[in-house]
Amino acid sequence: MLNSAAFTCQNNRISVPHISSTYTFHPSSSLSSSLPLSQYHQNPSLVSVYKHTHLTISPRNKGLKVRCSQNEPLKVMISGAPASGKGTQCELIVQKYGLVHISTGDLLRSEVAAGSEIGNQAKEYMNSGRLVPDEVVTAMVIGRLSQEDAKEKGWLLDGFPRSFAQAQSLEKMKIRPDVFIVLDVPDEILIDRCVGRRLDPETGKIYHIKNFPPETEEVKARLITRPDDTEEKVKSRLQIYKQNVEAIVSTYSDLLKKIDGNRPKDVIFGEISSLLLEVQKEKETRKSEDASKLASQFNKSPATKENWRGIPTNLNNIPHSREIREYFYDDVLQATQRAINDGKIRVKVEINIPELNPEQDVYRIGTLMELVRVLALSFADDGKRVKVSVQGSMGEGALAGMPLQLAGTRQILEYMDWGSDGAMGNFINIGAIGAKEVDEVDDIFILVAPQNAMGNCIIDDLRAMTDAAGSRPVIVINPRLKDLPASSGIMQTMGREKRLEYAASFEMCYQFRLLYYSGTQYPIMGALRMAYPYRYELFKRINEPSGKEKYVILSTFPSRPTGDEINDAFEGRTRDQVKKASGFWGFLNTILS
Repeated sequence: MLNSAAFTCQNNRISVPHISSTYTFHPSSSLSSSLPLSQYHQNPSLVSVYKHTHLTISPRNKGLKVRCSQNEPLKVMISGAPASGKGTQCELIVQKYGLVHISTGDLLRSEVAAGSEIGNQAKEYMNSGRLVPDEVVTAMVIGRLSQEDAKEKGWLLDGFPRSFAQAQSLEKMKIRPDVFIVLDVPDEILIDRCVGRRLDPETGKIYHIKNFPPETEEVKARLITRPDDTEEKVKSRLQIYKQNVEAIVSTYSDLLKKIDGNRPKDVIFGEISSLLLEVQKEKETRKSEDASKLASQFNKSPATKENWRGIPTNLNNIPHSREIREYFYDDVLQATQRAINDGKIRVKVEINIPELNPEQDVYRIGTLMELVRVLALSFADDGKRVKVSVQGSMGEGALAGMPLQLAGTRQILEYMDWGSDGAMGNFINIGAIGAKEVDEVDDIFILVAPQNAMGNCIIDDLRAMTDAAGSRPVIVINPRLKDLPASSGIMQTMGREKRLEYAASFEMCYQFRLLYYSGTQYPIMGALRMAYPYRYELFKRINEPSGKEKYVILSTFPSRPTGDEINDAFEGRTRDQVKKASGFWGFLNTILS
């Protein structure tokens, strides 16, 4: 009779006939993959593993070769007084670096024209002659920054934030630039530029009576002065601008770069371009350093890894080695990323190696937290904003509490080492489970072991959160969503069918179970593994004459096998024979149900 515990295995270390022919397993060799090089470029999830960095692997050599796959997108803020030449420099920056140009004026006009909810709010204030409140403007900016083009190409935030409140709102959302550029021009120059400006009402073209006079007398005759370009109004606008800059400079003092704006535009842009190239180089250097560390980790002990055959051996030896843990982290990561890349939005991972099985006395919460960190950093490395969620206390008064398995989990996550590149707080944030935890900027959610407690059900909060997330992916790690008895000992029944239906709506993207004799945790008889999008694989553990052990594949299944099907495979019976559970295998079907 077998017992079971959840577990996982790495997809490119084993293969069976149903798996794509690009994966091969050679019993006489170590890790072997015939995955073509093009596939590595098409699927970065195969190589983005433990650090917040872009990586690619060359399959032609045994060691890991790391290189930058693309430049890190720049995030730039630029500020300048009226007539400082900021608009011209923005055009040049966008032209050279391909950043997404974001200005509040353009956003306001766009949202109002589109008739969006936030645009209608802004329109009410504008029509009544009032300033649009900070929270409305900030919401528009954050929404624009969260769009895919801004994430992929980088962004240039033009003239925003303008107040301390706006700057702090961005800080709270962990939105921070790589550099904050201020164009510095003397007041008398700015006043001369503004007062000397003239507008052609027919073409909308801007001239200056000294620096850029009109081409003909005919054009000169029809030029007008804009109402805001009087000396008195220009001085007032300059004073407001200075107050705004002083209000936000403390927020970005470590990123502030002043540029002399009283020079020809090409000279100014040359200095700005050199600055941006330096910032980009620093980002790439940090990424390269992290990649080098990762390569070192992979290559430290190749001999040990080469001795593995499909599934790591000696899994009942606790604590697990760092190599074994990383083996499973990588396996989970690859399956999860394949599922998300295929458009799956509600997926679950069930991995209960001994260190991750709360039913055993060797359960280690740190191993679960490491797995969560690997997943979160990998998605953050792809430019996703990740919300890692841990359920809080359930119940009220004397009955309040949380499952023992999750006690202290949030504190552990907050104090973990998330790397030196600023992923935590910028791309990764920690929250609870519930609809209020879903922010507009979040791209993906990782829920840490959501589970019911006696007399309390997490599913209502979980459902509210997934509803709020909409089409954004939600990944649940080791969920335990079956109904538990209430404190009175009576099973919850009201709404039970719908709760279980919702719990089953999460599609399995990774599962691994160790199989034992019933009622024991030793010896391990075999393992059951599924890694999206491949079939369930059943393995048998075999003791070799040398005293070592190995796992051999017995069968594969298109869906999760029943206990009878596993019994048949272990006893060598074909599926068309009469199924008769007997001996110590007979109780397996109840264990797997």
